[in-house]
Amino acid sequence: MEITKDIKYIGVNDHDIDLFEGQYVVPNGMSYNSYLVLDEKVAVFDTVDQHFGPEWMENLKSELGSRKPDYLIVQHMEPDHSANIAAFMDVYPDAVIVSSAKSFSMIKQFFGKDFADNQMVVKEGDTLTLGQHTLTFIGAPMVHWPEVIVTYDNYDKVLFSADGFGKFGALDAEEDWACEARRYYIGIVGKYGPYVQKLLAKAADLDIQMICPLHGPVLKENLDYYVGLYNTWSSYEVETEGVVIAYTSVYGNTKKAVELLADKLREKGCPKVVVDDLARCDMAEAVEDAFRYGKLVLATTTYNGEIFPFMREFINHLTERNYQKRTVGMIENGSWGPVAAKVMKKMLEGSKDLNYTETTVTIKSALNEASAAAVDALADELCR
Repeated sequence: MEITKDIKYIGVNDHDIDLFEGQYVVPNGMSYNSYLVLDEKVAVFDTVDQHFGPEWMENLKSELGSRKPDYLIVQHMEPDHSANIAAFMDVYPDAVIVSSAKSFSMIKQFFGKDFADNQMVVKEGDTLTLGQHTLTFIGAPMVHWPEVIVTYDNYDKVLFSADGFGKFGALDAEEDWACEARRYYIGIVGKYGPYVQKLLAKAADLDIQMICPLHGPVLKENLDYYVGLYNTWSSYEVETEGVVIAYTSVYGNTKKAVELLADKLREKGCPKVVVDDLARCDMAEAVEDAFRYGKLVLATTTYNGEIFPFMREFINHLTERNYQKRTVGMIENGSWGPVAAKVMKKMLEGSKDLNYTETTVTIKSALNEASAAAVDALADELCR
């Protein structure tokens, strides 16, 4: 597949995968992207997942014709991109592997050797000339592993962005980019927002006409839209005004309070109300919602003097991804000793710039007149 006259797509689609990284549901599969630059010298950008090595090698050979690669550029050592390095070197033993020093340490860990005679170690600002195409290497540590580099091609004005600007879904899936890119970003890269901000600052100095990520489609148009979303996500700003209610309920009484709150919010004109049952929804989507919207309500039962396990898991997902800059309200339930709100607030105490509502709804077993009035008061606060 042609990206430009000199840049070819040689990646693969994976429709066999059910869980990406062993935890993210990917109903529309995944793409593992790889690119080939044909100039006076030939460069390959990254390999693919181990299960697709033969298909990838056929794609590569088909585009190469009678030529051989001079360079294999390894931008990221996660196995869905690096698994076929050794297989590539078996076929093309004279090729030079171009990567960061940290990558070569990981190559040895994965393959038992670091291809010392075929190494070209590059760092921030180093360049490699292929002919018309000059490649500039840019450090992108912790986006989202420490060895990551991205690469700018000054001839076609292309940024090879590693995992940046990637998304879930195979390339033949018809779906909205932002939805699956947001879930991908927050789930996988979300903890490392400050590092993404640094990379965006570097990229701002480049004339970028196209972005070639390692997952998802090549981005060719309206790049300000994609960069703008990445800036919002990585700075933890609110993307969309609205309220997310994330809840667990054992016998349905906490759920009734959540449904009442959702109705009250809609009546009062809340622009968007999202309700996530943490025991049944895709946890990654619930986490995505919490980062997308400006206000979050946590509703759960007191359970063994703690909180219900799905709520604990949810809050752990938030805190390990640096959840911040949001308004948080709470609904707790407990038949004899409700402490859920106290426990949840304790779990969030390391999160920055959280604004808690004055109203915390406490239910003792089931809604009554007083707790229903508290739900109404909470709705008023959230709609201010």
